[in-house]
Amino acid sequence: MLWPHANAMAQIASVEYLTQLKLLFPGSRSALNNPWYLVASVAFSASNRPEGVPAVFRYALDELQREQARRASEDVEVLKEQLQLARRSRDCLLQSGLLSGYSRSINGLVALHEAMPTELRDTKTLRDIEKPIQDFAKDGRTLYRAMYGDNADRVQALLDDIYPDMGLYSTRLLVPARADRIQTGWFSNTIGYGVVYGGADVLTQVESSFVIATANIAMGTPRQIAWHLKNAMNGGATLEEVQAVQVNCREESESATVKIYDEKNVNVEIIGLFIAFFRTLERRGMSIDQNDFMDLR
Repeated sequence: MLWPHANAMAQIASVEYLTQLKLLFPGSRSALNNPWYLVASVAFSASNRPEGVPAVFRYALDELQREQARRASEDVEVLKEQLQLARRSRDCLLQSGLLSGYSRSINGLVALHEAMPTELRDTKTLRDIEKPIQDFAKDGRTLYRAMYGDNADRVQALLDDIYPDMGLYSTRLLVPARADRIQTGWFSNTIGYGVVYGGADVLTQVESSFVIATANIAMGTPRQIAWHLKNAMNGGATLEEVQAVQVNCREESESATVKIYDEKNVNVEIIGLFIAFFRTLERRGMSIDQNDFMDLR
């Protein structure tokens, strides 16, 4: 298959380099379900290097095609799986745009679209545009609480307090001095969690947490990095997976056990996965300051 802008893609993301990134993620998952390409695509897009996005997709698609050939998959199943890969690659960029900025999300999607085989392009929205906004709000509350777990009420109270429009849903603040106040925030719950993160049913809960955490790392926002690394574990990311990552990339993860901001309840070992990943990106010339989010107190 011929790919547009192949020289530019090879310069920023060679096959050897992408293989190294993939090996940061442990386990023997299928090419479709290994989340490495979601994290890699978001890392390039959010770091304003959209030319890396199609290189990641090409690598992931080639890997899936080899896997399908070994399985002797039927033609219908082949196209179905490849379309899933394409949709997952697009939706992770859409989801990350809420954090890294829609201009970077759009640029990543443009680069991906130019490299996308015609049969793997979508022509209709995956999100239900006829769905009542109240239903998105309800689904958003459910996803938010599943992600944040025991931390849900505290983060909810913070967002409602700083600006009602930013908050999650109408509720009494869980702050004794303000228990008599009602806030009516809706953006994060309805638009963020209801429409953007959960509206298409393309990524799993833990995959969306990986996407969100990666975008926050690229943007250097320590408080939110801590929230969403813990959310990934709430969604099913295991300590064993993270430990395996540290074994596979010991050099990159020597400083993995760091504290992030003041979120003491974060299992810091999962941070190794992301620090290792971004250190690898830095060695390729991408400007990401680890000091922006490591032990800032």
